[in-house]
Amino acid sequence: MFTGIVEEIGTVQEIQWGANSCRLTIIAQVVLKDVKVGDSIAVNGICLTVTTFSATSFTVDVMPETLRKTSLHHLRSGGRVNLERALQVGGRLGGHFVSGHIDGVGEIMALTQEDNALLITIDAPLQVMRYILPKGSVAIDGTSLTVVSCRDQSFVISLIPHTRSVTILGAKRVGESVNLEGDMIGKYVEKLLHSKQEDSVEPSGLSMEKLVDSGFL
Repeated sequence: MFTGIVEEIGTVQEIQWGANSCRLTIIAQVVLKDVKVGDSIAVNGICLTVTTFSATSFTVDVMPETLRKTSLHHLRSGGRVNLERALQVGGRLGGHFVSGHIDGVGEIMALTQEDNALLITIDAPLQVMRYILPKGSVAIDGTSLTVVSCRDQSFVISLIPHTRSVTILGAKRVGESVNLEGDMIGKYVEKLLHSKQEDSVEPSGLSMEKLVDSGFL
């Protein structure tokens, strides 16, 4: 579990490509302070497991499914990544609950400067847009952000100067890909409502749809 508050920007030192997988070695400082083999670190919002580490870097294995469903296949040696250690019990939750499991990959469609804020318009797949609403939370490359506005297939977020300086989002360009994770709470609410509808029994044949069709709602 993460919060979406990026702790530092790491640098990809080496990528060892397999047939459909890879092994990343990432140079870092902050996230190495108390690291152990088996710890989870979010890399651009993706929960990955530390397999080895040194005083200046750590290594993670990326399986085929992760490469297929995220933007990690675009990474190159020397590339920069957002890093965050797992949430520590008792710590401050400055962002929102982030699982590190990516829902889809979006594409930056526009960058607009508005006074001290940078507005970013992101085109997103439907499986992500279903959890996007104005003033709601979304994790973009592991960064917890608030949605400014949204349309059917895109949404807008706003970056303050601090977020631009401490994450990789400030250096993104139009056409680049970003990892997206919708609000976890919204997913559970959707699941519970869907389950409730499936479990409901209405012997009379009365349903919400029939009430609407009949003009009662």
